[in-house]
Amino acid sequence: MKILFLHGWHSTPGGMKPSFLQSLGHEVLNPALDDDDFQLAVDVAQAAYDQHAPDIIVGSSRGGAVAMHLASRDTPLVLLCPAWRNHGRIDRVKPETWILHSQQDDVVPYVDSERLLAHSGLPASRLITTGSDHRLVDPDSLEALRSLCAAISNA
Repeated sequence: MKILFLHGWHSTPGGMKPSFLQSLGHEVLNPALDDDDFQLAVDVAQAAYDQHAPDIIVGSSRGGAVAMHLASRDTPLVLLCPAWRNHGRIDRVKPETWILHSQQDDVVPYVDSERLLAHSGLPASRLITTGSDHRLVDPDSLEALRSLCAAISNA
């Protein structure tokens, strides 16, 4: 499966989550997104989407907000602790969206994902609580990500 992974602010390509997905045999596209210019980050991600036509888009933190801004048709979105309040818009949530978030997140409050879910019209089951912090790299979070990507690809 081809996954477009959009990293967070002050993160870089090749981090633990995209490397984990790659270790599972997925083709992971992981472009470097600009930290200072949000629109440039969206443009880079859009170009990667247009060129590679991924099966799933995974956006982590600020990368989740970037993912929400893509013209990505019906490609499923998996948002990891999405930092949408500074950049995202509730009206940008697609029907094929899932959110993984930790209640112990000290960077992006869990309530932000609850608010996003409440205003999006998505069912409550689309918000999956996992992890012990913002990074979501603990074994349970990585398993939740693996399981979710597998379920989406098998749907």
